[in-house]
Amino acid sequence: MPHPTLLTGRVLRTLDDPFIAAPETALRIETDWGVVLQDGRIADIGPAATLRANWPQVTEIAYGRDLICPGFVDAHVHYPQTAIIASWGKRLIDWLNSYTFPEEMRLADPAYADAIATRYLDLTATHGTTTVCSFCTVHPGSVDAIMQAAQARGQRIVAGKTCMDRNAPEGLQDTAQSAYDDSKALLEAWHGVDRLSYAITPRFSPTSTPDQMAALGALWAEHPDCLMQTHLSEQVDEIAWVRSLYPQARDYLDTYEQHGLLGPNGLYGHAIHLEPREQDRLREVGAALVHCPTSNTFIGSGLFDMAGLMAQGHRIGLATDTGGGSSFSMLRTMAAAYEIGQLRGTPLHAAQLIWLATEGSARALRLDTHIGRLDRGMEADLTVLDLASTPAIAQRAERAESDWDDLFATIMMGDDRAVRATWINGRATG
Repeated sequence: MPHPTLLTGRVLRTLDDPFIAAPETALRIETDWGVVLQDGRIADIGPAATLRANWPQVTEIAYGRDLICPGFVDAHVHYPQTAIIASWGKRLIDWLNSYTFPEEMRLADPAYADAIATRYLDLTATHGTTTVCSFCTVHPGSVDAIMQAAQARGQRIVAGKTCMDRNAPEGLQDTAQSAYDDSKALLEAWHGVDRLSYAITPRFSPTSTPDQMAALGALWAEHPDCLMQTHLSEQVDEIAWVRSLYPQARDYLDTYEQHGLLGPNGLYGHAIHLEPREQDRLREVGAALVHCPTSNTFIGSGLFDMAGLMAQGHRIGLATDTGGGSSFSMLRTMAAAYEIGQLRGTPLHAAQLIWLATEGSARALRLDTHIGRLDRGMEADLTVLDLASTPAIAQRAERAESDWDDLFATIMMGDDRAVRATWINGRATG
């Protein structure tokens, strides 16, 4: 049996929800602490000197003043859009038709799907991301590709076949029955295997007929422990389109609720332009919202009301929304969330930002008993941040008045150069 590994440096501890408790006390940055990793789990955490004494056979990796954090959790992505990230000048519906759908057609080729899945997980690991929740394409092979790639790395992942039976190119359409059958077969093949989870995945109401929505709602009722991921109220013209396609629905959310696609394990990406009834129902059932700030600004969708929705008691995760989002980096995503908060007059504290990218997103995915914080028994997914990774950040860090001020500079200016190391399932990547 290999010796346990001790990582020492500054350590981020999660003690409470920083949107409920004071941010500086909900999370703490401990100096000269450490984390012991053994058999893919966190075996111990505490002052470095204590851990060295208690674990005499440990192999130590000293990170000095680097910050050892939980691995970043990206709660809403489209891995098939890796190659088209940062494409110019479209809003949502034109983005889908011009960029997304042609690229997703290419993943009908299993070799291409495998290549993109590998490329995506390589890129995200470089940026410190250890768990993602991804839409795939209509092709079952696209699910197999990302699941196999994650399984080979020992990586925790959630993914599902994207279902569409209208308003999409013929090569990307399935049917109500095939969406049910394919999703069920993939769920049975992958859900709960190793660190893999399946998410039932209607893309959004405009690309699914009521029959398909009902079929996927029936599948979810049969497997309520699965997540269900989709999109909700991203842009105002999208909402108008939904209204024209579902004239009997009370609102956008009702198109899901009528077909059994509203529940506590539901993940609703974007959720920018919610009606009061929608906010109330989402909170009542305990569904999760996912904030995608770089996507919302890049595609021109709007400003998510983080402070208002958190105050109402919603569960909210954070996500890059690759490739509508313009970065693979959760650091850049945190920075964009801060900027949107500023535009709404509600700036976020550094502790709130990093919590959203770790335990907050893990809670949204119902995985917070496994990942999202550093504690004994948790899975050993960690990100180590160099808080002086570039000359610009280093000179700013010299003026930091607190550990949180130090971290905030890296959140706002950091990129993959700030990621000293990424540990997945107790093993360093790269």
